[in-house]
Amino acid sequence: MGCDGGTIPKRHELVKGPKRVEKIDKNAELVARWYYCTLSQEKLTKPIVTCELGRLYNKDAVIEFLLDKSPDKPHAESAAHIKSMKSVIELNLSDNPAWLGDKGNRKGDAYDEPCAQFICPVVGLEMNGRHRFCVLRGCGCVFSERALKEIKTDICHKCGARFQDDDLILLNGDKEEVQELRRKMEERRLKTKLEKKSKKPKAMESTSQKDQDLPRSKEVSSGSKSNPRDRIDFVSSSKMRAEESSGPSEKATKSSSATKRPATDGKSEAYKSIFSSHSSAKRSNDESCNWIAQSTFYI
Repeated sequence: MGCDGGTIPKRHELVKGPKRVEKIDKNAELVARWYYCTLSQEKLTKPIVTCELGRLYNKDAVIEFLLDKSPDKPHAESAAHIKSMKSVIELNLSDNPAWLGDKGNRKGDAYDEPCAQFICPVVGLEMNGRHRFCVLRGCGCVFSERALKEIKTDICHKCGARFQDDDLILLNGDKEEVQELRRKMEERRLKTKLEKKSKKPKAMESTSQKDQDLPRSKEVSSGSKSNPRDRIDFVSSSKMRAEESSGPSEKATKSSSATKRPATDGKSEAYKSIFSSHSSAKRSNDESCNWIAQSTFYI
């Protein structure tokens, strides 16, 4: 057996049995899920966002992931369902007054559960994973599940916005709860796609109806409201035709009548005295005089 030096082998060294299943420390798992980002594995710092499955991320990490979606990145599978910034919800968190920061909460080398940075604004429970927390999909406010059960209402306790039961998203739920949230997410996305497809043909129909109504409206407007330029052209053309039909004698008489002075028949004497053809404007030979220039030269 090769027992040189008096060594005695034990049974577990010679016989290979089944491997022991490594147990995960629950406290370490809670700290990793509630205190660290799912993508970057860095500490959660504001602004903090959550996806429709209830996982917590740093907003900067999500933006970097959307800019570069390479599969080589670590933990990229956990955010594969995030298509854009519309797929995440920014959390409206309430700060814990007992939290003194990372340095203030450390006490020697002993391992103590870290103090949570955020709490429930209604009940005051710490957001450390020991209690179940929910977020409202509409406003992003975060509350403990106990507060929502004790105070049953459809109005947000923090901002006053209305919500429904479907708007509640459980943060860091179990596998079954995550599957249920995924099913709701797929149904919601399918519904939005169908709504967009139904809106497109309606928009096309409205535009086609507008295009059909435009020529009709133009015809009606042209029939009801004629252009003044068209009227002028019509009048001038009719006058030209009338002049062409009339002979040269009529044209001459019209021109001579235009050069004549206006008729004064049937007018008063005051009106007739304005014109030079009136008797008051005529002078006799005695009254008339010759014009004399200022400088007269006699030769």
